[in-house]
Amino acid sequence: MKIPPVKGTRDFYPPIMARRNFIVDGWKKASLRNGFEEYDGPIFEYLKMYQIKSGDEIVEQLFNLTDRGDRELAIRPEITPTLARMVNQQVNSLPRPIKWFSVPRLCRAERPQKGRLREFFQWNIDIIGIDDVRADAEVIFTAIDYLRSLGLTSKDIKAKISSRKLLSALLRSIGIDEKDLSAIYVLLDKKAKLSDEAFEEMLTKQVPDKVMQDKIKHFMAVDSVEHVVIENDEVARAVDEVKELFKLLELMGVADFCTFDMHIVRGLAYYTGIVFEIHDVVGELRAVCGGGRFDNLLRDFGGPEIAATGMGMGDCVLEILLEQNGLIANDLPTRSIDYYIICTEDLLMMQAISLTAKIRTAGKCADFSYKSGKVGKLMKTASELKAKNCIILGQEFIDGQELVIKDMQTGQQKQEKNETFITSL
Repeated sequence: MKIPPVKGTRDFYPPIMARRNFIVDGWKKASLRNGFEEYDGPIFEYLKMYQIKSGDEIVEQLFNLTDRGDRELAIRPEITPTLARMVNQQVNSLPRPIKWFSVPRLCRAERPQKGRLREFFQWNIDIIGIDDVRADAEVIFTAIDYLRSLGLTSKDIKAKISSRKLLSALLRSIGIDEKDLSAIYVLLDKKAKLSDEAFEEMLTKQVPDKVMQDKIKHFMAVDSVEHVVIENDEVARAVDEVKELFKLLELMGVADFCTFDMHIVRGLAYYTGIVFEIHDVVGELRAVCGGGRFDNLLRDFGGPEIAATGMGMGDCVLEILLEQNGLIANDLPTRSIDYYIICTEDLLMMQAISLTAKIRTAGKCADFSYKSGKVGKLMKTASELKAKNCIILGQEFIDGQELVIKDMQTGQQKQEKNETFITSL
């Protein structure tokens, strides 16, 4: 009986693995050039960590287990709690700012659908210790920097930016009680996925007062931070912060990728300031990435109150977006062979193996044909493997220890003494 992969997971055969590496390698390069250091943590943590961050309802959304010591554990659905735990453990010795990135493998027990699987990879970048909108700007810039490096333009993607601080100030200014804010955040975050009728019904249930409902709908429809009505000093400060962010993004050369959008709420309760999501302009896909400021998270995990901001980008939606825009090939190389060694006679096989080992020892990628035979057929194999060069051991090697080296791109061919070639590596 053939056993299929578990629903919502993927088998990474070499061609698919090449696409995954293309994405992950790009994430790492973008992180490093923007000044981030890489970290990682265990694939499972105490279940309590995720309950602290997201509430008891999170248990149904992840894979959890009880180990032999009766400890309740969970396979990580995200890495931010791990980040908070790790920073708290060494908080007094870590230099500030803490600029870390990670590319963890994550699992979530949810219904698989387009752009959302049960197992996936996610790029996370975080800046901890900077209570300034400049850190938020850098996180947004780094995400755009990566996407732009792939060939995506402002006509393809938009970073939709809002502020949880501004939203909470506006809600309080119309009389919404502090204890009701979290529930309203969750509702507003769902608005784009609900019909108008369903949203009206849920809003009425959450906010019975019709005047308050109209005010909420009014400021949620604001399409520019310049048009936000300044109700009080708290709203004014939040507006000024958003304006400063957009000035910084313009200075960094990515303003054309960014837009103000009050509909970006981010349902998770721990966000405290700037929040953002990057979407495809057409609007067919889920958010490519999302994030924001979470100044209370380290405190919630038993540490000090330290400013923090960050974002996460999953590989599933990203790969779909790149495919739709023709920016990721189906035939990415699964390996990079500098030299492919072939021999025309069986008696040369040992020399071919020895030469291959010497090339590898010199730090080059080399492979060889396990069979001898006609040059044309073996050369075809070298071409199929996309080898850069093909080394032929034939009569020239028998007569004078000379290698025939063919450049597979130009077709040019030369002869070189075996020892001379090895010395030149």
